[in-house]
Amino acid sequence: MTLAFIGLGSNLGDGRLNLRQAWQRLGGYPGVTTLALSGPFLTRPVVKSAWARAGRPLGEQWFTNAVGVLETSLAPLALLAAMQEVEIGLGRDRQKTVDRAVDLDLLYYDELIIVEERLQLPHPEISKRLFVLAPLEELAPDRPHPVTGLTTRQMRRALADLGRDDIRRLSWLEPTVPPGDPEA
Repeated sequence: MTLAFIGLGSNLGDGRLNLRQAWQRLGGYPGVTTLALSGPFLTRPVVKSAWARAGRPLGEQWFTNAVGVLETSLAPLALLAAMQEVEIGLGRDRQKTVDRAVDLDLLYYDELIIVEERLQLPHPEISKRLFVLAPLEELAPDRPHPVTGLTTRQMRRALADLGRDDIRRLSWLEPTVPPGDPEA
């Protein structure tokens, strides 16, 4: 069995519900055993200039993000296909919008390094994304990146001063309070 880390994100509807449903569905696939899911984080959307140039704006709703770890007997591309089936099953349409009810990213697949058009492992943006590193640190603070050798904790500390107001830890049970709300 292989240990894989999955990034989960949602900026449409009830993000926490969407992520829990995605995690549950992914765990229902033969050859996949879900082990742990980090707490959820509310994060400001990161707008990519290429999206705007292509006329694909991103909505204003903040993202709910988490990271999960699972064991799998599926090959990397088969796991990726299962993840994409879960996304589609929960309403993801990559052609219509960059907004998403659920987005699943394969972050790590054991220590495997792959650089192909369809799949890059480890995920090439891990070290730049606080919304990935914060929940990943809950599950695997001392896990080294197979290319850089830096641990999750070290990568997160490198981003500690960036986006301090752009991320907030939630619980799976509390009601969502929009950013800027006096109760936040």
